[in-house]
Amino acid sequence: MGRGGTLKVWSDELSSDKMTMTERENAQEFGYAAASNCFALLFSCSYLPLSSHQQLNGRPCLQLYMHLQRDMGSKGYLPLFEAKTAKGRTLYRVWAASVFLAICLIWAYRVSHAPSQGEDGRLVWLGLLAAELWFGFYWFLTQAHRWNLVFRQTFKDRLSLRYGNELPGVDVFVCTADPTIEPPMMVVNTVLSVMAYDYPPEKLSVYLSDDAGSCLTFYALMEASEFAKYWIPFCKKFNVEPRSPAAYLDSISVSHDPNQPKELTIMKELYSDMKNRVENVAKLGRLPEEVHLRHKGFSQWDSYSSANDHDTILQILIDEKDPDAKDSEGCVLPTLVYLAREKRPHCLHHFKAGAMNALIRVSSAVSNGPIILNVDCDMYSNNSLAVRDALCFFMDEKKGHEIAYVQFPQNFDNITKNDLYGSSMRVVSQVEFHGLDGYGGPLYVGTGCFHRRDILCGRKFSRESDNEFRVAKDREREETADVLQEKSKVLATCAHENNTEWGKEMGLKYGCPVEDVITGLSIQCKGWKSVYFNPERKAFLGVAPTTLAQILVQHKRWSEGDFQILLSKYSPAWFANGKISLGLQLGYCCYCFWASNCLAVLYYSLVPSLYLLSGIPLFPELPSPWFLPFAYVVISKYTYSLGEFLWSGGTILGWWNEQRIWLYKRTSSYLLAFIDTIAKSLGLNSDTAFVITAKVSKQEVFNRYAREVMEFGDSSPMFTTLATIALVNLVCLAGSVKSAIIGRIYETMPLQFLLCVILVLINWPLYQGLFFRNDSGKMPSSIAIKSIVLAVSACDYNHAEERRETWKKKKNPEEKRKIKMKVGSLEFVAVILVAFLCTPTAVVGIRFVIDREECFSHDVKYEGDTIHVSFVVIKADSSWHNSHEGVDLVVKGPSGDQIQDYQDKISEKFEFVAHQKGVHRFCFSNKSPYYETVDFDVHESHFSYYDQHAKDEHFDPLLEQISKLEEALYNVQFEQHWLEAQTERQAIVNEAMSRRAVHKAFYESAALIGASVLQVYLLRRLFERKLGMSRV
Repeated sequence: MGRGGTLKVWSDELSSDKMTMTERENAQEFGYAAASNCFALLFSCSYLPLSSHQQLNGRPCLQLYMHLQRDMGSKGYLPLFEAKTAKGRTLYRVWAASVFLAICLIWAYRVSHAPSQGEDGRLVWLGLLAAELWFGFYWFLTQAHRWNLVFRQTFKDRLSLRYGNELPGVDVFVCTADPTIEPPMMVVNTVLSVMAYDYPPEKLSVYLSDDAGSCLTFYALMEASEFAKYWIPFCKKFNVEPRSPAAYLDSISVSHDPNQPKELTIMKELYSDMKNRVENVAKLGRLPEEVHLRHKGFSQWDSYSSANDHDTILQILIDEKDPDAKDSEGCVLPTLVYLAREKRPHCLHHFKAGAMNALIRVSSAVSNGPIILNVDCDMYSNNSLAVRDALCFFMDEKKGHEIAYVQFPQNFDNITKNDLYGSSMRVVSQVEFHGLDGYGGPLYVGTGCFHRRDILCGRKFSRESDNEFRVAKDREREETADVLQEKSKVLATCAHENNTEWGKEMGLKYGCPVEDVITGLSIQCKGWKSVYFNPERKAFLGVAPTTLAQILVQHKRWSEGDFQILLSKYSPAWFANGKISLGLQLGYCCYCFWASNCLAVLYYSLVPSLYLLSGIPLFPELPSPWFLPFAYVVISKYTYSLGEFLWSGGTILGWWNEQRIWLYKRTSSYLLAFIDTIAKSLGLNSDTAFVITAKVSKQEVFNRYAREVMEFGDSSPMFTTLATIALVNLVCLAGSVKSAIIGRIYETMPLQFLLCVILVLINWPLYQGLFFRNDSGKMPSSIAIKSIVLAVSACDYNHAEERRETWKKKKNPEEKRKIKMKVGSLEFVAVILVAFLCTPTAVVGIRFVIDREECFSHDVKYEGDTIHVSFVVIKADSSWHNSHEGVDLVVKGPSGDQIQDYQDKISEKFEFVAHQKGVHRFCFSNKSPYYETVDFDVHESHFSYYDQHAKDEHFDPLLEQISKLEEALYNVQFEQHWLEAQTERQAIVNEAMSRRAVHKAFYESAALIGASVLQVYLLRRLFERKLGMSRV
């Protein structure tokens, strides 16, 4: 009998009895909360017999519970959740109205002071008007996120009292797509964290979708299925949080409590063993034969061709119907399933949306849980009660039938103190989504979301229906797991979706890089509501990007997908009109217009600074009354923004970093997303790519990220845009300093000057990457040089017409000569910047100590590049070892073919042409019994301008010569570095020889002294003996 049935028996048995006055007083004394806690405990222990009377301070819980039930009956319905509106809404709305009035005054100024037809600067003025109209419109859209904030609270104790163990089945989907970007150990930690939910294991099923079809990921999951037999009981026994093994064990690694339970020590050893096995196989890149024979599931890779060409691979690793599927305590384990759907080169696979739809179909045949949770492979569970929080919304008797999905926020566990790249999206999760919740629910963001299965599969909404959410009984099935998985494989084939509604009316929508947003919008447009729940203990924690390139690429994909939605038939501007509330419609439009922001921000980042350099004012002067609305909007908007960020848990420096990333995203990510979307709409670009954000980074990159040093090491077109804008503002500020000192520019152009100063200050990390850093995270020289040329050209072009007209008006040759000298001033600035950029810096190689073998990898990005390699054995850790100091080096290409092989070399310098792009491996071997210190350097020669799509024929010859000069300079530095390493080795050898000579002299002297002493002693003994004999 289930807990609900037990509760009914208790209720029936006690309904005929009447509580005495004493019993009622006792119940009131301890309160209803005590009764709730008592019965929550009862229901959490399924093994309690019917006759058990759990005591609370000496009083029977059954009597307290009976009193509670009677009181509930008298008062009526008790909800499983509540929603509270934010305080201070009236004050905020008054402030917002004042800001809007000031914005209208700014528009009025632009219109009333616009140059007349034919006057100079009219087009520039109209451009500023258009930019400010856009800023005002977009600010109005953002008010939908702040106008009606709602915060929710759940009552999990009521859920336990009301339903006990009669809870619905939950299917958890974990998606991964690349074992190199998303390492298997990270994936299985996420899987283990959701397997250990505080939830009946027989009602929990976990599915891993591996879109790469990697046997390495399957092997890691197989190892995790064995580790789960010990990890899940451990979590429940000690109430572990978080339940990701890596996160939990790392959190207690600094603790040295001698009273730690022995189970913890055992768990650390088990996890370490599993981690070593998985990482060793991943490093090897293939499965050893003995591993391949351990599980029959590996036989499904016999027909495997590639990640994009293979059959369906389906394996039920743990089947809760299997009587042998028990943990170490003898309890049932959650179902665990591995799926790699069929892929063929000629078939569209629709990226993550296709993987999710395949999981929906396969899970319906295996477990068919009414609730579906999907998480990204890096987003582990940080709160084991999150599933019960979600059920409080779905199972509420009065409002639960309206709710289609419950969205939890995205949070990250690797955010730096001041959030260097703004990855936490703090204001979005703490403010904006709460605002959307007040208008009918947030967006579906693709991870950390609980869905109703039937609604994802196309169920229609009916306002008249009651809460039809019912707990499905366990289905009886006769077939074994092997038979079931063979029958279910057809559900994940390429042909299964042909001529069906999958991707249209069923499952996640196809045809958009942000399939999650468009799916959530279509669900809400059918009449369903969604809920945003942000608990105090974060439900999920993931991995945030650790480089600037990663965050910009991620936002390009998001903004491009949202902009595509805006231009599609599912646009919230017309598709959602009348189907969802106006506030929610504006909230969706706010995100869909992300990419469109690029034009206005780009205009404001360049034009006012360029005209500051020319001395032409574009804003009101300081004494003018029109200056006040500009000042009020700027001060109040950014003061509120800072206060909002601090209220969300950020820091002042974190807010400053957020403003920097705000600028960088709008002038790079959003710009490219806007261009690509428009090109695709015009039929100029038909490719749709889903770029996976890297979840791992090199150790040196991570170290810089931990120190909050911005990473520019990768070559990206977005960096060219950012560097050019930064240098334009730097040149304009430098050119206007004299005017600021002499010409009282702070009165005539205060806003322009302030804007230029802020843009220079906010770009300080970029200037450091261009000119002041020598590490591998600095800005690539090719990008820096191109940016300097473009920036100076832009500034020079802005002056060209004005200088030409001034030169024509001058009669005096001396005055004309002075103007010509002015013409070359910007070119002189360019030469200074290039010279400063090209100042030789030390080439820093890799220096490491080798015991037996060390391998390094270098990603060659272009086929046909020349790779320069050098290494020097600096020293061996033995003063007397004089032979076999050399090391072996083997160089292998991306396909594993051997390119170079050197044996017993103390130093070597060579080069080769890469016939394939990809990761090249450099493996050193040490045959000597001593540690050796090796200095290693590798450099890839490539003229990057050949691969840029946007080329200017006027600059190509210059860029070619600059690239050749850059390569020549590096070759000199490369040779210098090799010679320095050789010199250092020779110095160490000379020092060692000198030291050995001194030691040798010392030992020879000691031996000579010892021999002399011995000789004296022996002679003395001899004479003494002879003297004794002669006396006799």
